[in-house]
Amino acid sequence: MSAFRGILTGFGMAAIKDKEAKDNARMEVVKAAGLDYHTNQLPEHKKRETNRAQAYNQLITILGSEEAADYFDANGFITGDGKDVERIQTMLKDKQIKPDAFKNYIPTENYSDRYSQRQSDFESRFDIVKDTFKMQGSGIGPSTIDGLLTKPEGDLTRTIEGEPGSQVGPVVTEGTPDRVETIDRTTSSLPISAFYGAKPDERGVETKYNQVVKAIEEQNGYADTMTIGADGSANFTWGPKRKIAAAHAQFATMLLDKDKSLDQNTAASAAKRYLVFYTEKPFKELENIPELKGSKYVPGDGIPSTYTGARNIDVNSVQYEGVSIKDFILNKIDNLPTTEGGEINEAIFQKFVENVPKEFMDGDISFRDSLLAQRQTQNLENNYFSLNN
Repeated sequence: MSAFRGILTGFGMAAIKDKEAKDNARMEVVKAAGLDYHTNQLPEHKKRETNRAQAYNQLITILGSEEAADYFDANGFITGDGKDVERIQTMLKDKQIKPDAFKNYIPTENYSDRYSQRQSDFESRFDIVKDTFKMQGSGIGPSTIDGLLTKPEGDLTRTIEGEPGSQVGPVVTEGTPDRVETIDRTTSSLPISAFYGAKPDERGVETKYNQVVKAIEEQNGYADTMTIGADGSANFTWGPKRKIAAAHAQFATMLLDKDKSLDQNTAASAAKRYLVFYTEKPFKELENIPELKGSKYVPGDGIPSTYTGARNIDVNSVQYEGVSIKDFILNKIDNLPTTEGGEINEAIFQKFVENVPKEFMDGDISFRDSLLAQRQTQNLENNYFSLNN
């Protein structure tokens, strides 16, 4: 029995036997997820956010620069693991970066924006659990965030204090007035390497990795917006097509790992074919079953995937090529690309599940929700389910 199939076996058998047993099984899964949410996941999330806030404030004090602290937070150096300050100080020392190197750095978003996005991402992972039990999520208090607001967008200025006049005996020295200096915003998206002049990779491999998402976006237009920084780096605002963009990037990265001679544009183009093959083609195949005669599969990018004009289909009883639709789909999941640790690549899995059409039902719940609930429970508590079993 495959790893992911093992996750779903007990859950699916109850659905086949009778409605009451199925409902009980589903509730046990969600109850386990809910217990872990309250006892482990939420406290850990709040702890990390508190650590982030403390590290941010400590860096402002230590470096004497809110700009430096904001740079490290905006670019992922502050993770909330409790070791942020030590790690950043070590890097600054190793790279011989002075705090005032960041004086002209101006963020394109503030701490509050980034916190809100992290909070939204965290809460969305537990929608199924919270919707079932009407749980109320929380985070660190708004007063904490208000105290961390950084400078807004726009042309910013700073005041340079002048020198007072003086007189020594008959010699009078005139003072200089305060002056207002406009801060150059072009550094808002600079990579950390811009502050210490890192040695470039001989084959430009690192550049290709950094630019492959830009190439994917230029070819497919997944992002809501894309802006290019002064150094050529791309900044994105992701909307409904976040999952397909993430999966596409994973396939492109795998291709670059396998063949270092590829450029980022070729990798982005080739990755699209793999993306379609693994996450869309299985559902196109199923258009051939009698229950879907005349229907067309329409993949969803941020909206439910569907078969046009089709009714709900029980994945346990309806068959394709001698197996149930459920087994057919689980076989496809088993063959999704894996990480070096042998686990299914999460971004590709999430896109695959997003492509499961809304008409597919596992008893009286959608098959998509069934897959997500089991995956969510596995991520929440390895004692319940594990891909390694």
